[in-house]
Amino acid sequence: MILFRGRSEGQSLLTMEGWYNSIREPELSLIASDIGPSVALSCAEMALSGTTTFCDQYFFADEIAEAVGQAGLRAVIAYGIVQLGDKERGEQELKSASAFIERQRSADGRIIPWFGPHAPYVDNSEDLIRAEVELAVKYGCGMHLHMAAGPEDNEETMARYGLTATQALDRDGFFAGRVHAAHCLDLSEQDIAIFAAAPAASVAYCATAGLRSGREGMCPAVALRNAGVVVALGTDNVAANNAYDMIAEMRVAGLVASHREGVAQPISSRDLIRMATIDGARALGLDHEIGSLEPGKAADIIAVHLGGPGYSETPDIETLLVYSGSGRDVEHVWVAGEHLVADRQLTRRPFSEIRNDYSMTYKDFWARVESAREVA
Repeated sequence: MILFRGRSEGQSLLTMEGWYNSIREPELSLIASDIGPSVALSCAEMALSGTTTFCDQYFFADEIAEAVGQAGLRAVIAYGIVQLGDKERGEQELKSASAFIERQRSADGRIIPWFGPHAPYVDNSEDLIRAEVELAVKYGCGMHLHMAAGPEDNEETMARYGLTATQALDRDGFFAGRVHAAHCLDLSEQDIAIFAAAPAASVAYCATAGLRSGREGMCPAVALRNAGVVVALGTDNVAANNAYDMIAEMRVAGLVASHREGVAQPISSRDLIRMATIDGARALGLDHEIGSLEPGKAADIIAVHLGGPGYSETPDIETLLVYSGSGRDVEHVWVAGEHLVADRQLTRRPFSEIRNDYSMTYKDFWARVESAREVA
């Protein structure tokens, strides 16, 4: 979705209207050949700012997986399912998602396939959600979705059942398997209790995207963590955030938590770093393999230069990194022991080449969008 960067000014992407106007209408012009160059640039930006593993949900999952494989990052890729009231479309998407899971399970071990119901009840019907749960159990994979991101989620289920979206999903057995839910701005105490009681439910705390949306609600990250829920960090797409810098995201997450709770640093800098590392791995069920530096785990490592402006002697290195640091300070990145970034340069493919390919794709895509609008 890097193709949409800078295209949502004045729109809240955490509402159905904002999402449709800024994203849904132009993305109808996407074609498979747009995906490789776009994902390549996204992966380059993530690698150069220190991200080794990410979780994504979108269309063209096969093309995304191929591009991520070429970049060398580790990723959970959820096949994005959007039904929008079309029963036949939902059934076909479910078949395609299942086929994607089967293909990717035998592919590169750095790519882990999941299901991606875009949003519960709003654009995935109740029957489709139940079918997704059944197949996720069959394949033993997780589900990544947007939850409680806007008022539509709860309005829909409250009108039908007198339940929040979280409660309605729990009633349908959604939380029996691994669930990674993005945003979660509008969670009640009962909703938080459902997450806490689930065997493998986690939240992607997308603080910057939440602030940019203009929503009054903020993810109750402190309450979730206090209840024992795994909270990881996310950027959301770069139309909502405009950056992939997870070091900057740690800082914003800490500031938002302080503002929401009215308490100075209710999440310590050390815990913010845990959320960006081992808790992210736990959220994806990968903490046995990554997320910390210890014998027997994969060598996913970043090295940050602490000698530049903004860094000076301190007794608290974690606070220095979170509140003074930037992804631009990352000098080296290894994934599975492979040196993907050396002295701030990509090793597999030059950044200039990636950027040039993307620029041509960007021009072609938006010319296609404008042509479609003229026809309409």
